[in-house]
Amino acid sequence: MNGFWKGRRVLVTGHTGFKGSWLSLWLGSMGAQVCGLALAPDGDPNLFDMMDLSNGLDHGLCDIRDANAVARRVAETEPEFVFHLAAQSLVLRSYEAPAETWETNVAGTLHLLDALRNAGKPATVIVVTTDKVYENREWEHPYRETDRLGGHDMYSSSKAAAELLVQSWRSSFASEGLLRLATARAGNVIGGGDYAANRIVPDIVRSLGAGKSIEVRSPRSVRPWQHVLEPLAGYLRLAEELHADISHARAYNFGPAAGDFRTVEDLVAEALGVWPGATAQDWVDVSAGGSRPHEAGLLAVASDLARQKLDWQPRWNFETAIKRTIGWYSAVHDGQSPREVSLRQIADYEAA
Repeated sequence: MNGFWKGRRVLVTGHTGFKGSWLSLWLGSMGAQVCGLALAPDGDPNLFDMMDLSNGLDHGLCDIRDANAVARRVAETEPEFVFHLAAQSLVLRSYEAPAETWETNVAGTLHLLDALRNAGKPATVIVVTTDKVYENREWEHPYRETDRLGGHDMYSSSKAAAELLVQSWRSSFASEGLLRLATARAGNVIGGGDYAANRIVPDIVRSLGAGKSIEVRSPRSVRPWQHVLEPLAGYLRLAEELHADISHARAYNFGPAAGDFRTVEDLVAEALGVWPGATAQDWVDVSAGGSRPHEAGLLAVASDLARQKLDWQPRWNFETAIKRTIGWYSAVHDGQSPREVSLRQIADYEAA
């Protein structure tokens, strides 16, 4: 990365989450003045606390569903750039808490945009959604930004609704010239420090750490797995380009290279090959029996637009992403500093 971010005032919503923590660390390492707006870190352990990020940025606790609190935080921070990552981001939880999911992902986005507009100052805003915003037809070719939006589950539909909200916001208020607004679609992100429930890599780490077999849902489902630094690099690049050129005010996909989409079983097998002492038999398919919420079987996105318009492309292939991810957990388990391990991986990614 160049010196673009040095001294920039950046608001990261959801900065206490997995992706938000990595992004905040990266921005801070480039000299940005990082401010946060999020709930308290969830779970123990969690990456935000492990990297002691509260001492390295303007840490603000705020519920994105509280419009007044969001407005106060925006007024306090006066951001030049905003990365909106705050979300209820778990598909299975969206079945348990549909209202919370929509209030967070749709109303929360509206509260943020409204607060930024009322602040009356120019800002470049990247709203992060997901690759699951598309109406999934289980076809083989990757989805492009012009494909129809949809969403079988409440998480996916809430993110598709957030995309529609951003589109209508641009149409309604573009003449004011305050917000340069784009959306970024990426999913199936893996990397060190993710401890969320019902995600495959944290499930692998927890199971192997406890000496148990990994319970795998839908092992033949295909996903565009990518290391967390890949889409974050895309978000940063998009923000830089959008700041300079309003023509980038649109949606962009960020995903792995064509042909690098793999099954859940492939991911598990690769992780077992890296984890010390693990064997290929240390997992079990729990798909059969009982009723389970719907999960997509085949999902991939095309990132041609980001390559052509933003000069962005993935740097770490599937195997490297797994090695870096499992290597992070292994290094931290051996007593290395989570912050230093993460900074080393950022430096290695920048040098790739």
